[in-house]
Amino acid sequence: MKKNINSLSIFGLGLIGGSFALSIKHQFPEITIYGVDQNSDHTQKALELKLVDEIKLADSLEVKQSDLVILAIPVNAIHNMLPALLTRISNNTVIIDTGSTKGTICHQVRNHPKRAQFVAAHPIAGTEYSGPEAAFPKLFAGKNNIICEFELSHRAAQDCAQWLFNLVGMTNVYMDAENHDKHLAYVSHLSHISSFMLGLTVLNIEKDEESIFNLAGSGFESTVRLARSSPEMWAPIFLQNKKYLNNALKEYISQLTHFQTKLEAGNDEELSKLMHQANKISKVLD
Repeated sequence: MKKNINSLSIFGLGLIGGSFALSIKHQFPEITIYGVDQNSDHTQKALELKLVDEIKLADSLEVKQSDLVILAIPVNAIHNMLPALLTRISNNTVIIDTGSTKGTICHQVRNHPKRAQFVAAHPIAGTEYSGPEAAFPKLFAGKNNIICEFELSHRAAQDCAQWLFNLVGMTNVYMDAENHDKHLAYVSHLSHISSFMLGLTVLNIEKDEESIFNLAGSGFESTVRLARSSPEMWAPIFLQNKKYLNNALKEYISQLTHFQTKLEAGNDEELSKLMHQANKISKVLD
């Protein structure tokens, strides 16, 4: 069922926005998809790859003709743009964001007259690659999608969001914005910081890049994979979630310091004990 979606606008034509476009286009080619992106290379590539039917101006807020607007842009841009977009949409248009933080975004529009037409969401899907070329239609299949403050969205917006996320194959999980940000600080944001900083540490210590390439095994490669992620996307995420991320970093640094103390003491029994405790994470993930 198409839920009366005849046209939609996607802000941000990278991995997330592009993958939504491809999935929708493959299943409902008759839906007109408009694309908005500040990067002219992205807009050109999105047209070439047929992710969208038409490009709008990057500063365009005239989205009244769209039944649905998807915001797949950095969280600081969502925060800044969302109130104006809500003001300009028709009474029948629904806006769904895909930001990796929810607290500041939800707070920004909590008292907006058209708050009920907005659905705050976070698809737990992605790769270390970015740009329109990285998009593929099955990105979201089998993944979880977190929806926050769903009770503040009216029934039509709820139905539209559920149609979209069911269409791309996601399972919805519901929670409040603060718990979302707190949990994501540990299970997502901290892992990205770890990857970025591990990559930077190795580059600073080992200036011979050829040696890194020749000696790096699969463990190193998988650990620093996330260091390929877009800084333009992740820096705003870190800043918006700095309250909970600071707590996560303090605990992480404490664990690293504790490990270093046992290492300096040559205490192999304690090192082994710490690693055995860490092994228990597999029970959570399996």
